[in-house]
Order: sequence, then structure tokens, then C-alpha cells
Amino acid sequence: MFKKAKIVISLLIVISIVAIFSGGCALIPTGSPKTAQGVDVIKQAWDIISQQYVEPSRLDSANMTGAAIKGLVDTLNDPYTTYLTPEQYKEGQSNFAGEFEGIGAVVSIQDNNIVIVSPFAGSPAETAGITAGDIIKAINGESTANMTLDIAVSKIRGPKGTTVKLTILHKGDTAPVEITVTRNTVEVASVHFEMMGSIAYININQFTGRTESEFAPVIQQLKDANAKGIIMDLRGNPGGLLDIVVDVASHFITEGIVVQVKSNKGVVEVDKVKTGVVTTNLPMVVLVDEFSASGSEVLAGALQDHKRALISGNTTYGKGSVCYLYQLSDGSGIYITGSRWLTPNGRMIEGQGIEPDVKLEITGDDALNWALNYLNNGLH
Repeated sequence: MFKKAKIVISLLIVISIVAIFSGGCALIPTGSPKTAQGVDVIKQAWDIISQQYVEPSRLDSANMTGAAIKGLVDTLNDPYTTYLTPEQYKEGQSNFAGEFEGIGAVVSIQDNNIVIVSPFAGSPAETAGITAGDIIKAINGESTANMTLDIAVSKIRGPKGTTVKLTILHKGDTAPVEITVTRNTVEVASVHFEMMGSIAYININQFTGRTESEFAPVIQQLKDANAKGIIMDLRGNPGGLLDIVVDVASHFITEGIVVQVKSNKGVVEVDKVKTGVVTTNLPMVVLVDEFSASGSEVLAGALQDHKRALISGNTTYGKGSVCYLYQLSDGSGIYITGSRWLTPNGRMIEGQGIEPDVKLEITGDDALNWALNYLNNGLH
């Protein structure tokens, strides 16, 4: 028997470092799927090796099982589908609880490079000088060329107080540098809120199990703060839990569909807005970039289709795969792509991303100032 969890997450991996099965997710007991053809052949090979190999002492059933499953997964050549050892599976559970041990950054694969999407504020990664767009060329002296994302994560991840040496090519540089990062406990508040004059600035860095409890009070404060508009910053947001994305969307969209989910059987299900939550109709600008992925694309696409916000910035990542986490009976797991997301109007996210309503050539604080000016000018 195994367990299954539905997750929104990115292809990204939170470097607690933890495989971002965008976690903290509820596991749902489920029955075994139909046994695939070819299993009898695998069992036959297993029996032959177990019974006939010349040095029985070298046989390790746990390692053999893991290697066999990983081999099956690798044939899919899908960067979002991976095998997790029991240790990796357990470590991943803490990812979306908002606290974990590691260097505190989000990574992805781009053009066959392991790339930093964003370091968390105050994390060991940020303190060490690692920034968004940096490429990890080597880990403890081992080249990351042809290294899979899960392997890279397993090598960077580690307990508090230990160190990892990363060879980093900073964005825009031609020569890499070596940076040693001391791992630590990383507590990640997923929501940052502040008033910028009459405009509410809300940054969501990922959608974790704590996001809604942090986000709902912010919406309640807007009236008392005399807010006239909202900037929601989803730049660098790698995604997270689908239910939480729907929760957040429901504060801005009062009825209708947030996202469509198309299964491998072609069946389309929809997640609709939730009722009974505090809502706001304040004018809103959503900032996105090429590192806004998965759940953040779902939210941006929903707000765009419902004409609830102006989406501005750069085309988003294009990670529209719904991944499912299955826990196997030995405590290991399989994180597998099982469905595709579509926006409320049926637009494909996978490989396409969300095109902004206004494309910005500027980044950082310049983009934020653009959004402030846009809203302030529109309010006069």
C-alpha cells in the first residue's frame, strides 16, 4: 500500500535544500494502480539475482529496490518525475511547513544548468552572496554537468552546522567563484506585507502550509490601512500547494474557476474559488518574471483570465505539470507528473508560461516603482 499527495509544485526544488514537492502536503491513502506489463519479468530477474549471485553478502535488497525504481523513473526522461529514498521523502515533508535545514534557496534546471531561482531572505545562501540567476557549476568540487536535479539537491542538502562548497557562476560574470555555505535552520515566512503610501505591497515567495494563515490577516488589514491598490509580487515564486493557491485566489475572485486540471486520461476537473473568506476588489498589479513557476503561474493565469489584475513583468517559467507524490511501503516515494494545468479559460501553462499584459524591460525595484506609479496614476 502506498500514499498519494497532490502537489502544485514546480520543477523547482527548495534547497533547504529539499526536493520541492512544493510538501507539508496531506497524504491521502489510495489503492494500488493496475500492475503494469513487464513486472513479471522484473520479478524474474530479481529472483535470479537473489538466488544465484556468487557473493550473496553483496546483495542489499533496499539498494536493489531503490535502483530498480530509479531506473524505471529515469526512462521517462521527465525532470519533474523522480524517485525519493525514505530519507529524501521524510526530509521533503518539512519543506512546505515553512521550516527546514539547509542553505535556503530555490533551484531549477535551465538549459541543462543547475540555476538558483531565488535565495530566501536572511538564509545562509543569501548571506554567502548567492543571488537569483546564479549557476551552480560544481558541488564540493564535483561538476554538475549532466547532474540531475535530485542528485544535485541531495549533495547540497545537509544538517545544520555542516558546510557545502559551491562553485558559482554569478549572472553576467565569465569566471566562476567558490562559495562555502554553512547550512542552518531556515524559517521561511511565505508572505511579506508593507504599505507603500496608499498602495499595499504583498510578496508571496512560495505557497506553503502557512501561507493562508499569513495572507488572510493581510487582506483584513487593507481597509484599516486605507489601501487604495495592491501590488502582488510573485517574482521568483516557484509554486507550492494547490489548495493554498486556490485559497489566495479566492480573496480576489468571488466566483468561478481558479484552475483546470487535465488528467492523463483526458478528464478535466476544475478547482473553484472558495467562499466565506474576506475578499477585496481593490485595483491590483501582479509582478511576475521568468522564475515565477507552477502555483504562481496558476494564480497569475486565474487573475488574468478573470480580468482581476494587470499582470506585468516577463513571461513566466511555463511549469504547468501537476505532480503527485506517492509514498511506497518502505517509506520511499515517487514524485510523478500526472496531469496538466490549464487556466480558467483553458490556456495551457506547460511550456508556454503566462504572458504578461504589460511586458517590462526593467527588473528589481525599478519594476516595483513602475507598478507603484501605474496604480497611483490610475487612482487620480
